[in-house]
Amino acid sequence: MNVPTLLIVYAGLIGLAVGSFLNVCTLRWPEEQSVVRPPSRCPGCGSGIAWYDNVPVLSWLILRGKCRTCGEPISPQYPAVEFVTGCIWAGMLAVHGVEPEALRGALFLTILFGISITDARFYIIPDEFSVGGAVLGFALALMPGGIDWIPSLTGAAIGFFGMWGVGKGGTLLVKATNPERLEEAGVDSALGFGDVKMMGMVGAFVGWQGVLLTVFLGSVFALVVFGAISAITKRLIPLGIFLAMGAAVAYGYGDAIIAWYQTSVLGV
Repeated sequence: MNVPTLLIVYAGLIGLAVGSFLNVCTLRWPEEQSVVRPPSRCPGCGSGIAWYDNVPVLSWLILRGKCRTCGEPISPQYPAVEFVTGCIWAGMLAVHGVEPEALRGALFLTILFGISITDARFYIIPDEFSVGGAVLGFALALMPGGIDWIPSLTGAAIGFFGMWGVGKGGTLLVKATNPERLEEAGVDSALGFGDVKMMGMVGAFVGWQGVLLTVFLGSVFALVVFGAISAITKRLIPLGIFLAMGAAVAYGYGDAIIAWYQTSVLGV
């Protein structure tokens, strides 16, 4: 789709700002802290960060990744998250043009990115991402283009209750065959409830077929990337990261993958 470069750049700048806020959300929501108060401050000395030192990516580069007040290093996570989010928003506009789907796709991928960060760092998927994202996904389904509200609602229900059933079944299986596995990991369930709520959100954006594809791809990614690590360290797999990867693929290429499966595998 031929979209003016200036609009793509503008979308990227919006994405940078969204990424700056996403940094705050991923650090504070898992700790059940407000994302409004206190304002941004240095994690080392606690000094407030002036607006000119809080410009996404640029300020970090100018300050060479250090606090202006105390000189302590500032994590490269901040500019990295801002940059990736900016690319997401610019990319969605480049792909979909000035259409509601560009906004829907940008918000969905941003939520998935946020979930990946919090699950990797805290083993937590905040309700603000999962439950709030599900409400947002359903609301966006009322807009023209993209998924309709009925497939959105159906997908959310199947994503939530289907994943809940998988979690219950997996827990019973592990307790029957290897109960020490849960004790070693310090949990009482094979699947966190955050993953269950996350799949409700995913279903609201991609429908029930997207849910099935997300679970399949997420499971494959998890086993390939983290399976051996989990077996050695006894740590549970942070499944939210890999479900987010699967959901991103399902959103971007789900229709093509399902069509290929139906024609090449099922012969439909």
